Amino acid sequence: MEKVLYIDDIKKVLPHRYPFLLVDRVIDIVPGQSGTGIKNVTANEEFFQGHFPASPVMPGVLMLEAMAQTAVLVGSTSDDDSLKGQIVFLTGIDEAKFKNQVIPGDQLHIKVEKVAQRGAFEKWKAAVYVDDKLCVSAVLSAMKSGKTQL
Repeated sequence: MEKVLYIDDIKKVLPHRYPFLLVDRVIDIVPGQSGTGIKNVTANEEFFQGHFPASPVMPGVLMLEAMAQTAVLVGSTSDDDSLKGQIVFLTGIDEAKFKNQVIPGDQLHIKVEKVAQRGAFEKWKAAVYVDDKLCVSAVLSAMKSGKTQL
């Protein structure tokens, strides 16, 4: 049976809450290695009130955040219990490229794949797609802090 993380599972892993919880579901999970986050973008998102009201576009920085959240969620599915429950912080963004806009009604498919790990440090290749259209890609670095979540 395919492993899927639903919103209740996501809230057990991430400390983020509305309006900053940017992943609705995670599918296609290879535990600890890769997966696809899903984010349904609606016209009711708070950021559209100011970015930009007459022509709403999802901010690129929020797509990067959704990619980081997806990487943390996929990482949480690993069988390695030694660092479970720890807060993960984004430490770097490399090779970010913004290709297409995201607008209300789009469904993001946030694909992440771990490409390196050394102790508490991880590197993830990530990309956001709407349908088959690439919107943003980047390589993300993260570090597990040693601090447990509240």
